[in-house]
Amino acid sequence: MAKQSREWTDIMIRRGLIGPDQLKEAQGMKGVSVEDALVKLGYGTPEQVIQAKAEQHGMDYVDLNEVEIPAGVVELIPESLARENIVMPMAQEGGAIKVIMHDPMNFETIDKLRFVLNREISIALAPKEAIVEAINRYYGSSTQETESVDSMLQEFTDTAIDFAEDGGGGRTGGGNNALEEGDAPVIRLVHLIIQEAVAMRASDIHIEPFADRVRIRYRIDGVCMERDSPPRRLLGSIVSRLKIMGQIDIAEKRRPQDGRIKIHVAGKDIDLRVSIIPTIHGQSVVMRILDRENIKVGLRDLGFGDEDWKKFSQLIKRPNGILLVTGPTGSGKTTTLYAALNELNRPDVKIITAEDPVEYYLPGVNQCEVRAKIGMTFARIIRAMLRQNPNILLVGEIRDEETANTAIQASLTGHLVFSTLHTNDAPSAVTRLVDIGVQPFLVASSVMGIMAQRLVRKICPKCRQRYEPPAHTLQSLGLRPELAKKANFMKGKGCSYCGKTGYRGRMGIYELMAMTNTIREMTFKGEPTQVIRKAARKQGMRTLFEDGMIKAMKGLTSMDEVLRITHQDSLAGAG
Repeated sequence: MAKQSREWTDIMIRRGLIGPDQLKEAQGMKGVSVEDALVKLGYGTPEQVIQAKAEQHGMDYVDLNEVEIPAGVVELIPESLARENIVMPMAQEGGAIKVIMHDPMNFETIDKLRFVLNREISIALAPKEAIVEAINRYYGSSTQETESVDSMLQEFTDTAIDFAEDGGGGRTGGGNNALEEGDAPVIRLVHLIIQEAVAMRASDIHIEPFADRVRIRYRIDGVCMERDSPPRRLLGSIVSRLKIMGQIDIAEKRRPQDGRIKIHVAGKDIDLRVSIIPTIHGQSVVMRILDRENIKVGLRDLGFGDEDWKKFSQLIKRPNGILLVTGPTGSGKTTTLYAALNELNRPDVKIITAEDPVEYYLPGVNQCEVRAKIGMTFARIIRAMLRQNPNILLVGEIRDEETANTAIQASLTGHLVFSTLHTNDAPSAVTRLVDIGVQPFLVASSVMGIMAQRLVRKICPKCRQRYEPPAHTLQSLGLRPELAKKANFMKGKGCSYCGKTGYRGRMGIYELMAMTNTIREMTFKGEPTQVIRKAARKQGMRTLFEDGMIKAMKGLTSMDEVLRITHQDSLAGAG
C-alpha cells in the first residue's frame, strides 16, 4: 500500500475522527504520548489510532478477533519472546514470518526477531491490548515458564506433595521467608490464579472450602464460573499465601479479616480487596479485582438512554442537593458516581469523599476512609469535611440516621452531595430514608434525584445473531405486536471471544426519578412508595424493566438477561 499521508494524526483528521482542536488538546497533555492522550480524552479508540498508523506506514491492520491463527504458526515464536516483546505470529509467507505488533517504529524488536528466528520479518499492526489478549488466548494465560493453572493443579494432584494445614501460617517473624522458599509451587499457583482471572476479565475470585475439595470460581460479567479445584490439602497454604500478600495476620483463623493486595499483572497495576471469613470447612476467601482502568469511564459509556443521560447530566451540575444512586451490591453504583466525579473534577472544584473502603484512587480528589474502630464514621468524616470548604461531597453509603441527617444538612448548606443507598428501586429510597429516621420535610427539601440501577450483560459483538422471541413470551411481557415487529432482538451464539457464553461486557439499566414539586409534596405527606411510583411514572420515569427492554429491543442485551436482572415483579408496570 502506498503512503497516503505524512502523519497518522493527519489521517485521523482527514477521516473526520478528530478535529485540529482535539489534536492540540492531546498534544498539550504532559507525560503521555499523543495516541494515549487521544484515547484517554475519549476522542479516538486504540483501533482507530492503529488503523491510521497502518495507513501511514503502508502496513496491514489486523482485527485479532476476526482471524484464526493456526497452531503451527503460533509455534514459530516461543511464548517468552512473544510476551516479552508483545508480538504475535500471524502467518508464514514463503521464508518470512508475518508478525503483529503495535508500534511500527520499534525497529529494535524487529531486528531482535529477525536475529533470534533467523527469518525475514514482515509487520502487521493491531492495538496492544488486543495482542496481549491474543497471546493469552493462544499460549494460555500463563507466565513465561509456560505454566497454566490447569497444569499446576495437575502437578499437585499427580505428586501428592504434602502441605501443613496452616501452610507455615503459624510461624511469625522470619516465617514468611520460610513459607516462600518451602512452598514456592503454591506461590506460583496463587499468582497464576490471579493472572488468569485478570486475563478472563473477572471481577471477583472466590476460593471456597468444602469437606472434600476447594472450589475456585471467577465472577465474569456478574456470573460465577467454576475452575478446576485444587486438592483440599492446599487450602491452608493458599490462604496463608494470600494473607501474607495482603499483610493480614496469618495466625488468626477464627475471625473475619480484610486486607488489600497490590500486584502487577499483564502489564497493569491491579488492586485486590481481600475478604476472609471462617466457615465450618476452613477459611473462605473472596478477592474483588479493582482494575484502575475500569474507573476511567465517561458518563456516556455507562449505557444511559439519551433522555436519562440529559437528565442525569443536569442533576450533577446543580450547585447543591443530594443525588442518590440505589441498587444491590455489585450493581455498578460506585462506577456511576466516580464517572460523575470525573466529569466534575476540575481545578476550580474541591471534591472530598468518605468511603468504606476507598476502592479506586481518583487523581485530584481528596479521599477519606471510614475507620469505625477509631470512631472515624461516615457522619464524623462529613462533619470534618465541611470545615474543608468543599464544593462536592461523596458519601460512600447512607446506612443510619446519623449519616443520613449529616449528609442532608451538608446539602442544605450549599453543597452537592452524592451517595448510595440499598433499595430495589428509585421511589422506595424516599420511604427508606424516612424509615431510617429522617424527617419527611428534610427528605423533600434536600433530595433532588434518585437513580436505581442494575448491570446487564451485553450480547457478544462477534457472534450475535437475530432472534425472534415466541409470541406467548412477548404477550406475557405486555409488548404490543407492532412494537415487537420493529424490534431488533439479538442473541449470542457463543464463540471463543465470549467464552461460549454469548455475552461479553456489561452495561447499566437505569430508573431515574427527578424530584418534582408533586413528588416533594407526596414525600412531605409521607405517601407510600406505590403512590410515589405511580406519580413518577406519569411524569416520565422509565422503570428498570422498561429501560432494559428498550435495550433488548435495540439488540444490546437479551430479553432473558433483562428478566433475570429485573425479576418478574417488574412486569406489573410494563404495559
